[in-house]
Amino acid sequence: MTGHAAAPRPLQSRRTGALSGRVRVPGDKSISHRAFLFGGLAAGRTRVTGLLEGEDVIATGRAMRQMGARIEREGEAWIIDGVGNGALLEPDGVLDFGNAGTGSRLTMGLVGPYDFTTTFVGDASLSRRPMGRVLDPLRQMGVQVLARSKDRLPLSIRGPRVAAPIEYRVPMASAQVKSAVLLAGLNTPGVTTVIEPIMTRDHTERMLDGFGAKVSVETDASGTRIIRLEGQGELKGVPDFVVPGDPSSAAFLVVAALLVPGSDVVIENALMNPTRTGLIETLREMGASIEAVNPRLSGGEEVADLHVRHSALRGVTVPASRAPSMIDEYPVLAVAAAFAEGETLMQGLDELRVKESDRLAAVAAGLKANGVVHEEGEDWLRVTGRPDGSGLGGGRVETHLDHRIAMSFLIMGLASQHPVSVDDATMIATSFPEFEGLIATLGGELQPAE
Repeated sequence: MTGHAAAPRPLQSRRTGALSGRVRVPGDKSISHRAFLFGGLAAGRTRVTGLLEGEDVIATGRAMRQMGARIEREGEAWIIDGVGNGALLEPDGVLDFGNAGTGSRLTMGLVGPYDFTTTFVGDASLSRRPMGRVLDPLRQMGVQVLARSKDRLPLSIRGPRVAAPIEYRVPMASAQVKSAVLLAGLNTPGVTTVIEPIMTRDHTERMLDGFGAKVSVETDASGTRIIRLEGQGELKGVPDFVVPGDPSSAAFLVVAALLVPGSDVVIENALMNPTRTGLIETLREMGASIEAVNPRLSGGEEVADLHVRHSALRGVTVPASRAPSMIDEYPVLAVAAAFAEGETLMQGLDELRVKESDRLAAVAAGLKANGVVHEEGEDWLRVTGRPDGSGLGGGRVETHLDHRIAMSFLIMGLASQHPVSVDDATMIATSFPEFEGLIATLGGELQPAE
């Protein structure tokens, strides 16, 4: 693990000319984590291309290696020889997940039903984040949890001799909780059922199916999804698994192209799974020119190339029901709203309070530092925009070790009247190591700040 021990690296962005060109964003983070988890568990070989090689995903790969999977890089691909479902080994030493919330929570589910002890540790940021939402259903399956402070890292879990299958109604919209329970069900006899009142990203269900698990999904008249998984079945490696481009990473380049006058950009191989396209939908409602070109299927997922042109945006109300499909994109949407005509109201943002930072407070503070008129509520944010960017910028943003806060406000500086600086850019490597290089490729300017 690197990055968080390093000295802070302040970075500044400024207005230059139009952005143009074709770029490809790194692989989707959610799917990359799962590629290591499923590939490491499946019998046989999985070959993965397009994997996001950020620190968070590599931590998940390292954990799977500690439990018996063989994972090697060969050129552009990662070759994974899995252990077979039910055959994970007790890890030597602790599993260190650094800053990886997804990796740690999903792995807790995966190892929960095993009759051995696993210890999870993370960095200072991850150690503050709540794990109870994942541990509660695991306890119902018979898993014991030992933690120094209630349900926070560092903690150890020990599985029962035989785990009990459960029917679990997910109390909040969380793909991580749903996925942890389903992963626990893989090594549990009988049928594990997850009831999801509000649909969240469904990569786990799609990938379980792709790796040969017996999984079924029904949606009832009220829109509630019932997911059933038969435990202790065989998982088979996938010979050619292509990870689509991460929509949460693409979001920064999409917004940059919309805000900088004269821009015309194509972002190749973007994931278009409907559970992840809330930002695109919202920006189109605001008047954005975003065209999905060459739509196709890759690894069971919908992908397309996004052709984005500079657009005059207008404020909209973003309903709370859209939050699950764009929860990571609100910081950069707030930046887009700062350049839109009128007011943009974002509702249902309570989940942002428990991200890498209190992301809602961090966004509001960054807007304030850069002259953006806004109001922050307990679970909402209202932003009043200035279409020409006049008077905006000039501030220094505290990132609170949050990669999305850092990138969002660096995008702001590309279009605002005055430059924008962030106090630290080192943690951008956790999710989007290519960010600075791609901005430069398109013609944007990022430089060290004082």
